[in-house]
Amino acid sequence: MKALIVDDIRLARQELIRLLKNFTEVEIVGEASNAEEARDLIQGQDPDLLFLDIQMPEEDGFSLLESIDDVPDVIFTTAFHEYALKAFENNALDYLVKPIDPDRLAAALEKYTTHKVAVSKKALLDENSKVFVKDGERCWFVKLADVRFFETFGNYSKIHFNNEVAMVGKSLNYLESRLDPTKFFRASRQYIVHLEYVEEVIPWFSDSLRVRMTSGEEIDISRRRSVKFKELLSF
Repeated sequence: MKALIVDDIRLARQELIRLLKNFTEVEIVGEASNAEEARDLIQGQDPDLLFLDIQMPEEDGFSLLESIDDVPDVIFTTAFHEYALKAFENNALDYLVKPIDPDRLAAALEKYTTHKVAVSKKALLDENSKVFVKDGERCWFVKLADVRFFETFGNYSKIHFNNEVAMVGKSLNYLESRLDPTKFFRASRQYIVHLEYVEEVIPWFSDSLRVRMTSGEEIDISRRRSVKFKELLSF
C-alpha cells in the first residue's frame, strides 16, 4: 500500500515513519507539512492511504479532504480526542491519538487491508443491474441504465433516475467503488454522471468542463477530473 504522511510537526512525521518501518507492506511515497504540499503529492503520487493530522496551521485536515476530488482512505493522527466524531463523519478508516501506540497502528492497517479485500470482492454493477431504493414510504427497483447521475448529500447520496429523485443510504465514494467506471464518471466530489446521458460538453473556467445532461441539468467537472474526462473520451 502506498502511504502519504501529512503532519505539520516534523518529529511526528519521523516517529510515524519509524513505526511504519515494521510493516513491509507499506511504502511511504511522501510526507507533507501542510495541506498545499499534500495536495500536490496526492495528485502526483496517487497514494492508497493517507495518515492525516487534523489540526494544522492555515488549513486543517478536514479542509484538505474537502478540496480533493479522489480521496484516498484516511487514517487520522492527532493529539486531540474531541475530533474523533467529526473524523468518522468524514468516512475516516480509523483515528489514532498521538503518541501513536504500535498495536493501534497495526490494528488500523489491518482494518485497511480488510476494507480493501471486501471492496475488491464486490463485483461491479453493470447497466442491467437493479438496485433497491427506499426513500421514506416510497420504494423502487431502479435499473442503473435509467440513472442519469448521483449527487452527494452529506453521508448519503441522491439518485436521479427517470423523473424521480430519491435518497440512498450510501456515500458517493461507496457508489463509485461499485459502478462501472467506463459508464459512470466521477465528475467531482459532488457528482457521478452516467456518460450515456451526457448530451453536450462545454469548456468552462480554468480548463475545467461542464456537461449538459439529456434532461437539461448542467454539472460542472472539476479541473482535475476534466483532465481524466478528456483522456477517457479521447481516441
